[in-house]
Amino acid sequence: MSAYTARIGAALAAGCALALLYPATPAGAAGSVHLSKIYYDSPGTDNRSTSSLNGEYVQIKNSTSRGVSLKGWVLVDASNHKYTFPSYTLGAGKTVTVRTGIGSDTSATKYQDRRAYVWNNDADKATLRKTGGSTVDTCSYNSSRVDYKIC
Repeated sequence: MSAYTARIGAALAAGCALALLYPATPAGAAGSVHLSKIYYDSPGTDNRSTSSLNGEYVQIKNSTSRGVSLKGWVLVDASNHKYTFPSYTLGAGKTVTVRTGIGSDTSATKYQDRRAYVWNNDADKATLRKTGGSTVDTCSYNSSRVDYKIC
């Protein structure tokens, strides 16, 4: 083996050893679309008023560097109450709030247009699915001591 080949081999071995000292890039480093918060117990008395129903919501965050089409994606609870996104793109780094009650949709807020509560005040599970049914994210809670869950 020549001196040149030995130096190359030593440099490669040192580089590999150095690489082992640094952690791999996490799988989610590129970002994701995920459930970020469930406000499951709206403030005040549960009287089914529009403001009370809209006090119950789920937030979905896009932490990627590009817009993601949510058309046909479904947000569902454990009792199978479903909200299906219409034609909609969630911008890069943006959050959309999906409120239970009635209102006018905007780019930041969507309404399920329901007249009854979706999220149980003590325990439930939110699931976000793509159009084909594959699960994107889930978030569960089991507490009546607080009103919301950071996912």
